[in-house]
Amino acid sequence: MTTPTPLQLYIETYGCQMNVNDSEVVAAVMREHGYATCSAAENADLALINTCSIRENAELRVWGRLTELRALKRKNPRLLLGVIGCMAERLKEKLLEQEQAVDLVVGPDAYRELPNLVSMAKAGQKGVNVELSREETYAEIAPVRYGGNGISAFVSIMRGCNNACSYCVVPYTRGAERSRDAQSILSEVQLLIDSGYKEVTLLGQNVNSYKVYADDGKTVACSFAQLLEKVALLSPEMRVRFSTSHPKDISDELLHVMAKRRNICKNIHLPAQSGSTRILELMNRKYTREDYLERIAAIRRILPTCSISTDLIAGFCTETEDDHQQTLSLMREVGYDFAFMFMYSERPNTKAARRYKDDVPEEVKARRLSEIIALQGELSLKSKLPYVGKPVEALAEGFSKKSKEQLFGRTSQNMVVVFPQGNHNAGDYLTVVPTRCTPATLIAEA
Repeated sequence: MTTPTPLQLYIETYGCQMNVNDSEVVAAVMREHGYATCSAAENADLALINTCSIRENAELRVWGRLTELRALKRKNPRLLLGVIGCMAERLKEKLLEQEQAVDLVVGPDAYRELPNLVSMAKAGQKGVNVELSREETYAEIAPVRYGGNGISAFVSIMRGCNNACSYCVVPYTRGAERSRDAQSILSEVQLLIDSGYKEVTLLGQNVNSYKVYADDGKTVACSFAQLLEKVALLSPEMRVRFSTSHPKDISDELLHVMAKRRNICKNIHLPAQSGSTRILELMNRKYTREDYLERIAAIRRILPTCSISTDLIAGFCTETEDDHQQTLSLMREVGYDFAFMFMYSERPNTKAARRYKDDVPEEVKARRLSEIIALQGELSLKSKLPYVGKPVEALAEGFSKKSKEQLFGRTSQNMVVVFPQGNHNAGDYLTVVPTRCTPATLIAEA
């Protein structure tokens, strides 16, 4: 008896690492219903765009891509086209307008329903489910790692967010915070170890607030620091990273666990967003500049070799030149190794959109962002110079973009290293000596 040819699923992912992991969950759900992933929309029976709403530019890119896929659908009427993720949650009505020609609109908490929604779409109906959940964590679904390098993987430990930063749509598109059962996380990581993976990144909108309660509903049975140590103890050969930390919640307990376990990478992403306490209050970040710097001091004290990266927003509502200069001075004081830097873009229905006027002119935002980027370039170069001429351990991840004779990898501090391949392959740990550097890369000889 011949095996039926699997249907083809194409997924295009926009946005953060959480979305990458969500796409892997979707691939797992659909695999159980006869779909295999493919690398080209032209070959697909079902094409899904996993979307991000956190910034306007991300949504604009998706609208442009939808136009291209609708043209493909007109040539291939059997192709089903769906939008999943945060834009689906935020823009259901607009996506279902006739001219959008989308068959499926599915929010981030409804992926288990995708097979049923696909059946509805095949029958000529619109498949729609954007309900948010207070329980869904997809805990027992083993993601299909279809697009990775076989070396590094993401594991979601929680979903949603309770922080309600005034500029952010995440609480509205991903719902309330809920933590995944610890044992299911450990089982997923063990499966990665057994499959030969060498690095795992634990994901959450705010990993520091991860907690699982005991049966009484009050006692914390597992905190994030405890979970991180349990994951690290599964294998000394498995590097462990995590993202993202919130400054108000990162604890000394967590830092001491990082210091104790060699395979927990010495890198912390700690979004500041602004260096001005006044702006931080408007952003509802729940910490002051001084609070943030106190946490930086704790990291430097407990983890002296730790690198620190951040997120920064230029031109938030009412931001003055003095507020901007405070952000630049914070950058200099911390000495960030890397930063994600953005101009503020108002997101509909957020607290900032409802209460504050987006009153910083676009040209001022652009100039301030340029100054932030220029300063970060200096800081990134400065952070790498101490590694030149000294041995560093790197995990090789693949070929360099510029040459098939060179590999690239990352250090524990998340610094990219490029070096000659020699006898090494992706997945190898090796010690290299950087001979020079750019703001983005250490360049070494094996």
